Amino acid sequence: MTNDVIGVGIAGFWHVHAGDYARDATEHAGTRVVAGWDADPALAAEGAERLGIERAESLDALLARPDVEAITVTTATADHTEVISRAIRAGKHVFTEKLLAPTVAECEALAVQAREAGVALVVSLPRLSQREIVAACSLVDAGALGTITYARVRMAHDGWLGGWLPERFADPVAAIGGAFADLGCHPAYLVQRFLGARPSRITAGYGRVTDHAVEDNAVVVAQYEGGALGVAEAGFVTTPGAFALELRGTKGSLLFGFGRDELIGKGGELGEDWAPVALGDPAQTPFDLWVEAMRGAADPADNVRAAIELTRFVVAANTAAATGAAVGLEPEGRS
Repeated sequence: MTNDVIGVGIAGFWHVHAGDYARDATEHAGTRVVAGWDADPALAAEGAERLGIERAESLDALLARPDVEAITVTTATADHTEVISRAIRAGKHVFTEKLLAPTVAECEALAVQAREAGVALVVSLPRLSQREIVAACSLVDAGALGTITYARVRMAHDGWLGGWLPERFADPVAAIGGAFADLGCHPAYLVQRFLGARPSRITAGYGRVTDHAVEDNAVVVAQYEGGALGVAEAGFVTTPGAFALELRGTKGSLLFGFGRDELIGKGGELGEDWAPVALGDPAQTPFDLWVEAMRGAADPADNVRAAIELTRFVVAANTAAATGAAVGLEPEGRS
């Protein structure tokens, strides 16, 4: 890096997390926010004014700034491939909101491009860093639950009931889907973490409680070789918002949510009765990983692989919901 503190540009104010990543960059001792851009002049002006940063008139202008060494990408999902690819060509490190790209082939191509260019590419998969998930993963990896036979993860909020989720999230082209392609990514990558990245087939049911053009409620079932089932659920029409985790194994079980916002376990070494599970420290956040990767102190390859597998899962789920049929995952590409 050219400076001790890395200059970060914001590429897009389309996504509601643009401000969150700007805050991460402001609060992190190793980064600072320099400027922002959006293809929509109104979003660009509002975002730059709100954050008190300079507004770049175009993506090229943002990428041409010598004080911008890295960018956070929070454009519409449909624009990720072009924006990220152009940033990599300009030699900028990239931190992006999920999904990495709309298709598996595009994800794989971006991964190759970033690796060959020597820039740090990291995708925001933040739930993997949370204390409850870290504790659950540790127990699963240690075999405390035995063989996992069932994993269910639900994330939901009242975005379209409370009116705070922008209407642009209902654009099936820009957002490449609805509740599952956005919020459902978190349950999807958690199911993959617990049961494996590659289920044998996926079925999906998408519903619309509101009159939007995309689903606002989704349930996806992943079937694995050996019989395990993973259920990933998402919704924009749940109040109050909900995060719930259920893990069942041949020796023990874990629960989080369901009216009790703490991780509890039962069975095997966890005991005969439901009891709280001790939590350790949270894991490294995706943003912290990105900063370390930019400095050459961390390898983001596992993060990128997980992001590609997430897209593989979501693409299959969207296809299953559209066709009403069970769908297999796309085969391995060149990533």
